[in-house]
Amino acid sequence: MKTFLIASNRLPAKIKRSEEDVILEPSVGGLATGLRSFYQSYDCSWIGWPGLPSEELDGLEDKVAGLLEQESCVPVHLPSNLLNGYYYGYANRTIWPLFHYFQHLADFDSRLWESYREANHRFADTVASLAAPGNFIWVHDYHLMLLPRLLKERLPDCPIGYFLHIPFPSFELFRLLPEREEILDGLLGSDLVGFHSYEYARHFLSSALRLKGCDIELNKVLVGNRTVKVDVFPMSIDYDQFSSPPDLDRAGEIIKDARQRLGDRKMILSVDRLDYTKGIIQRLQAFELFLERNPALRDKVLLVLLVVPSRIAVPQYARLKKDIDELVGKINGRYGGVAYAPIAYLYRSLDFPDLHALYGMADVGLVTPVRDGMNLVAKEYVTAKSNGRGMLILSEMAGAVMELGEAIMVNPNNHGQVADAIVQALQMDEEERETRMRAMQDRIRRYDVTRWAEDFTESLDNCWVELRQEQAAELDPEEPGKILEEYLKAENSLILLDYDGTLIDPAEDAESEAIDSRLRDLIISLTNIEGNTVVVLSGRTKEDLEQSVGSEDLNLVAEHGVWLHDVGGKWRMIAPLDNRWKEDIHPILRFYADRTPGAYVQEKDYSLVLHYRKSEPDLATIRSSELLEALLPSASQMDLDVLEGEKLIEVRNRDVHKGRAALHWLEKKRWGFIMVAGDDTTDEDTFRAMPDRTFSVKVGGGHTSARYRVKSANELRSLLWRMANKKV
Repeated sequence: MKTFLIASNRLPAKIKRSEEDVILEPSVGGLATGLRSFYQSYDCSWIGWPGLPSEELDGLEDKVAGLLEQESCVPVHLPSNLLNGYYYGYANRTIWPLFHYFQHLADFDSRLWESYREANHRFADTVASLAAPGNFIWVHDYHLMLLPRLLKERLPDCPIGYFLHIPFPSFELFRLLPEREEILDGLLGSDLVGFHSYEYARHFLSSALRLKGCDIELNKVLVGNRTVKVDVFPMSIDYDQFSSPPDLDRAGEIIKDARQRLGDRKMILSVDRLDYTKGIIQRLQAFELFLERNPALRDKVLLVLLVVPSRIAVPQYARLKKDIDELVGKINGRYGGVAYAPIAYLYRSLDFPDLHALYGMADVGLVTPVRDGMNLVAKEYVTAKSNGRGMLILSEMAGAVMELGEAIMVNPNNHGQVADAIVQALQMDEEERETRMRAMQDRIRRYDVTRWAEDFTESLDNCWVELRQEQAAELDPEEPGKILEEYLKAENSLILLDYDGTLIDPAEDAESEAIDSRLRDLIISLTNIEGNTVVVLSGRTKEDLEQSVGSEDLNLVAEHGVWLHDVGGKWRMIAPLDNRWKEDIHPILRFYADRTPGAYVQEKDYSLVLHYRKSEPDLATIRSSELLEALLPSASQMDLDVLEGEKLIEVRNRDVHKGRAALHWLEKKRWGFIMVAGDDTTDEDTFRAMPDRTFSVKVGGGHTSARYRVKSANELRSLLWRMANKKV
């Protein structure tokens, strides 16, 4: 059985002081409730804050640890000053409002960020102290977005998954965050990043592309020598818990009072934690409009408004509570009477029997957040209607909308639409209501919280297996080991080196003359060693390559294999080629370049290249996909290859590539040592063309068939200088 370490801000059980002692009680909240059944079924430890500041424990830490150990939980103790900056501060005054599109409420205070960093480091210390190689680590939510990277640095042999339970905002909002790159770095320490919806995943990928320049392949982000998978896992509930009929005998006085107030009226139920993202004010305004528009229905409905206290230490929440109180009083005063008020307002949390009974009694579930990651209340209400007699009104802004399409969908900011939806729900034909509810219940039953958790952990397992299979061995240029050993033993060596991206990083272009000079010295040093044959392979034109490294005393390949140059010889073509096809293909590339600011077309002797490195990334992605679709039919008819490189698309004659060019030198003799280095897809042809004993080195991230990997061109140059100096 796999061992899981779950890390979240809150534990599924929390500590409370009781005079001179401490007691343990269950936590409330979607994550604690949702994952409780999963972690109790596996070999799991749950790491989190126990619910009290460390100074309030007053020497009871061992007692707390013992109580939590019974629940397979491990505490991370945090003092009040750190909690204020980390939890009540950066997490809930910066991240929470910004990620929910309330950017005007976000507090960008660097002191809060420092607390957030410190708390994440404390979590990392605790998790790392418990983890063993091969343990699965599952990090949860916006409080711990730095944790995956901190753990990956310490625990490279542990699969790390991360799930965000709130929305991930669009790039235009996320870029407002001063610490945006550190947050992305933290999340990209994961092997799998999960979201509730495709929209959130798309926003995350867009931010990784635009802010970090990461290469994106479908739903995978290439980070150094690692691949981070991004996927969608809509969280659900414990279906069995909510699908059984409510036990009214266990329900308390609140349910008796509700039934007495209700009489023969229809109940509309609103259940939310106190939060400005839940749209409680907008919901009350819409209900007020419903009462105004429908006088005949005023004494036929009762809105039960249950608001669960939350984050009362955050100023915005205290103001929200005051606004709700005033608005409820206004509506009840205007439309109520001596014996009747249209709103029954409860500001408290309820035990499960009471909540379940309310769900069962309610004719309409009114769930209209202005922005919500998922909203499990909607799923709980639907599931609790075991008789199918109820109707859900659901905000378009809730993540649950993608799964509960049979609900009545509303824009929570359109009060008239919500008011009309209440009428529609109350008057809906019984058969239609039951058909809709059954469809939603079936979907929730098939993908309950256990299935959600298993889906995520199985995906994490698969990601880890794929990563281990694809990952080239990390090569330390200071300790190259077997490469250097075999090179020193060999009487003759063939060294094949790609140029751009392999010997020189794109970021070094600004000082290209100095870089080219040092590279030429390096290449000449290797070439002058007896027994060495060094070949520089490039996609550049032969003129560009000559200008960078010279030609007379070097072996060169230009235009990805079209042109060959031997030491002391002249340029020659690898085979007779025809370039008349350029007349038809050039206008296509030019058309897409003109529609993509920053893109341009480069014409070589026997290929055409569209470069889009300087274009806006999202637009470039769209245009490159469109261009590929436009090119492929013509390319297949003209016997051409269409190649995607690093921020470019190249069209060239088929069967002309670096791998074929490399064979010109490979076949000259039996080599004692062969090494080939490259950085992108054009170099994979060379890797594959070489014998199995070749020391192939990939520079940078991405999938590769190479045996080894270095992180940068600078690291490869360091290795090559060591090779040159060892044989001097």
